[in-house]
Parts: sequence; structure tokens; C-alpha cells
Amino acid sequence: MTVPALIRAELARLVATPLARLAFVALMLVPVLYSGLYLWANRDPYASLDRVPAAIVVLDAGATMTDSTTSTTTTVNYGDRVAKQVLRDGAFDWKRVSAADAAAGVTSGKYDFSVTFPASFSADLASSTVTVGPDGSAVASPRTADIHLVTNDTNSYLASTIATQAATAIRSSIAQQLGTDAAGRFLLALSRVHDSLSTAADGASRLVTGANSAQSGAQTLANGTASLASGASQLAAGTAQLATAGNNAAAAGTVFATQLPAIQGRLQQQLVADGLTPEQITAILGQLAPLASQAGTAQSRLSAFAAQLDALNVGAQRVSSGATQAHAGADSLASGLSSLSAGASTLQSGLATGAGQIPNTDAAQRDAVAGTIGDPVTVDRRAVTKASDYGAGLAPFFISLAAWIGIYALFLIVKPLSRRALTAVQRPLRVTLAGWLTPGILGLLQMVAVFLIVTVALGFSVANPVGALAFMALISVTFAAIILALNVWLGSVGQFLGLVLMVVQLVTAGGTFPWQTLPGPLAALHHVLPMSYGVDGLRQLMYGGSGAMALQDAGVLLLWLAVAFVAAAIGATRMTRFRTLRDLRPSLIG
Repeated sequence: MTVPALIRAELARLVATPLARLAFVALMLVPVLYSGLYLWANRDPYASLDRVPAAIVVLDAGATMTDSTTSTTTTVNYGDRVAKQVLRDGAFDWKRVSAADAAAGVTSGKYDFSVTFPASFSADLASSTVTVGPDGSAVASPRTADIHLVTNDTNSYLASTIATQAATAIRSSIAQQLGTDAAGRFLLALSRVHDSLSTAADGASRLVTGANSAQSGAQTLANGTASLASGASQLAAGTAQLATAGNNAAAAGTVFATQLPAIQGRLQQQLVADGLTPEQITAILGQLAPLASQAGTAQSRLSAFAAQLDALNVGAQRVSSGATQAHAGADSLASGLSSLSAGASTLQSGLATGAGQIPNTDAAQRDAVAGTIGDPVTVDRRAVTKASDYGAGLAPFFISLAAWIGIYALFLIVKPLSRRALTAVQRPLRVTLAGWLTPGILGLLQMVAVFLIVTVALGFSVANPVGALAFMALISVTFAAIILALNVWLGSVGQFLGLVLMVVQLVTAGGTFPWQTLPGPLAALHHVLPMSYGVDGLRQLMYGGSGAMALQDAGVLLLWLAVAFVAAAIGATRMTRFRTLRDLRPSLIG
């Protein structure tokens, strides 16, 4: 018999009876149902998380924050703010409930998890704000705020895992808000410092102007006091000379007044000697009497005038000394005001420079900068290749697994080899080829059906549809050769080992988590077993990856196919040496 005849005979046997036909159709649909239903159910579960029930509890009592610059106070409630944001986002089916309802709901399964903001939540967050104490010192007592996450793995373990990620996202959102608020306060304070420095610089500029005017006036004063000191010195010298002359005149008047009686006596003696009569002498001396009175008066006046001149001289000396001191003080004042003017100019320059180095931002700019500081990093994700969704990401794995399951199921009804043909002394290689092509052709049909389900029914995009379909066919015929060899050599035990091998590849193929996360022995099997290369090759072709890598994966699968086929052919050759009556009339089924 030829190979096509052997194949037709086996296919005819598979549909010989209604029960056989039913079994055949059911087993042919196994990979289609497995891959189709599983990928449909897991098309994009993350897009449906908004149906996962979750409770949120706000016990936050709020907190009061004081602006140390303006001494104004504001009341904040971060728990309420975050809860409203979470409810708006709608990532889960959130319900804002009481603490008791949340606890009961998580226990009963009404809610998969709950998130609670405790009473001290805002107060703990606000504790990181630095304030100014009465003595001007910085006051801060930061505390870490808590979020209480309650899960119940009896509801769903993955829901608990997702809840942990949700709590982490809420924590990041809070950190971003706090960072933004803190940066906003800092920038506002910095803007106020800029304004204060600008005001101080303006005041310093006016101080420079005033100091320059004062210094100019002080210089004028110094010049005036210098002239005053010079004039006062000359005045003191003149009054000293005047006082000396006055004293000399007073002394001369005193001598004249003292000697006047002696002069009158000598005059009388001379008059007597000259022979004048007493009457004549009396008349002459009588003429001299007023002169004595006038000389006494003059002497008294000269004495008083001399005393006044002495007093004037003393005053002039004091004026001269004071004027000298005033000149020295005016010089010091002018020098000090000059230093003040230079210092004020330096101060004004420094304040202006400082104000210029601090950005003068408006409210919009501060909000933009604060937002950037609060959330400084964004992820610019650029995928070399990209699956359209979660289901598309799992598709290569489940297609490969479906191919193995489909071939494994077919060998429950397909005979590995025709013992009748072997007994009739047919060539073992030809019988082996027919035994491989029969499930191989049926596997190809299964893969076509799976491909149509994946691309048409589920709508997954495939970058290289022709290449992907061809690769799926290669996977199926390779698995057919492997399971054929197991059945040829070990019979029912080989069929069981095919199931074991499927389980091993289920965990080593790296279809869900990266294979690098596997334990050492399983990671080593990843590099050997064929399903690993089936998954990787389909990824390259479905997502638009490397064609060279897909060819390498195809090469490994072809190597497995060749080794398995040769092993099956050797087993078939071995079987020709042992024939029984049962081999001559085998059962039509099984």
C-alpha cells in the first residue's frame, strides 16, 4: 500500500461509525475550544477591573496647616481628596462605605479588598511641613502616614495582588500631590523672598541717595566749621590784645587818680612860691576839684571795661576751642557719611543681585513648576514589538499548548502505526510516514481553525499572518512526530508520557512569566523542550519581531521533528520482527 492509501484507510476507520465520527469531531475541536475560550476569557482582563468590587473608607479628621510667611491657616483633608480622586478614576468598582461595612464586606466576599485612610492621615502628612517657632527657630516633627489595605485571598488571590498594586498606585498619587503642594509652597515663599529683596533693594537705593545728600551736607558743614574755627581763632587773638590794652588803660587811670592829690599839693606849693594870694590859690585849686571827680569816675569805668574785655577774651577763647572741635566733628561726620554711602551702595547692589537671581514667577508658572517637581519623571515607552492586549500577549503560548493538546487528543483514536501494514511486510519507513502524516494533516486543520478563531473571531492582529500560520503548522507536525515516537516505543505508557511532557512544557515554555524566573532545573529545560521555541517563534511572527529569530526557532523544531521521526521509524522497523495474530486482524477502534 502506498502512503496515501494508508492515510485514507486510517481516516476511514476514524469515521466508520456514528460514535467514531462524534469522537473524531469532538477531539478535533479540543484545541479550538481550549485556545479560543481561554483567549476569549483573557482577552483584556485589566480593562474590566472597573467591575471588581472594592471598598474605600475615609476616617481622616483633617489637619490645619499654617503659612509661616503670612500666618494664615488652611484646613486640609488628604484622605477625602484622594478618595474623591479614586472614585472619579474608576479603576475599580469603588464604594465609599463605613469601616464596619468594609470589614464585613471583605469577609463575606462583597468586596474583594478595602482601603482605609485613618483619622490621623492628614495630620501625619502635614507633620512634614516646617513652621517657625516663637523664637524664630524651625519646628518640624515629621511622621509617616499609613494606608490600611485589607484583602481576603478566599475571594481571589489575584485580586489581592492587584489590590496591593492599587494601594501602591494610591501611595504614589499621594506622594505626587504632597510633592506638588510642597513645591508650590516653596516656590511661593521664594517668590515672596524675591519681592522682599526687591523692596529692600529699593529702600537701600533710597538710603544711598540720602546718604550721598547727607555726606554732601556734612562736607559743607565741615568747610563751614573750618571757616568758623579760623575766624574764632582770629577773634580770640583780637580780644586778647583788646583786653591787654584795656587793662593798661585802667592801670594808667588808677595811677592818675592816685597821684592827683600829690599833684595838687605840689601845685599849691608852687603857687605859694610864686606869690599868689591864698584867695588866688584857692580859686585855682577849686578849678582842679572836678578833675579829681572825673578822674575817679574814669578810673572806675576803665576798670569795669577792662573786666568786660577779660570776660570777652575768655568767651572768645572758648568759641575758638568749640569751633575747632566742631570742625573736627564735622570732618568725622563727613567721613562716616561717606562710608555709610559706600556701604549702602554695596547693600543695594547685593540686594538687587540677590533679587535678580531668584526667579520672579507668577501663579501659573509656580503651578507648572510645582507639578513637574511633584511628578518629575514620565516613562517614554517605546516598544520594539507590542502585543495589542493581554490576550494577544498570551496567544503564542496557548496556541502552542493547544497544538500539543490537539495532537495528544488525536492519538487517543488514531493508531500510531498500521500493524496490518507492518505485518504485510510493508516498508517500515512508509508505514511510519503514514502514521505521522495522518495526525499531522488533522493537526494542520486544527491549526487553521485556531488561526481563524484568533484572527477573525477574536480579532487579534498578526504582523505576519502567512508566516504565523506556517509556523503553527510546523509546531503541529513536530508535536505529532514526538507523540508518535513515544507511542511507537512505549505504547500506552508513551501516551501517558506525552501528557507529562505537556505539563512540563506548560511551566517551562515561558508563556506567562519570563523563563528567567524559573528554578534552575526548569530554566535548563526551557532551552531544550520544543514548546519554548514554538512560543518564541510565534511571538516574533505575530508581533512583528525578528524574522531571523523565527527561523532559528523553526530550525530547532525541524531538528526535533527529524529526531522524533527517525526514532519512530526505528521503532517501526523493530516492530516488524515481532508479529502476532492480533497484528493480522487489529480492532477497528483503538
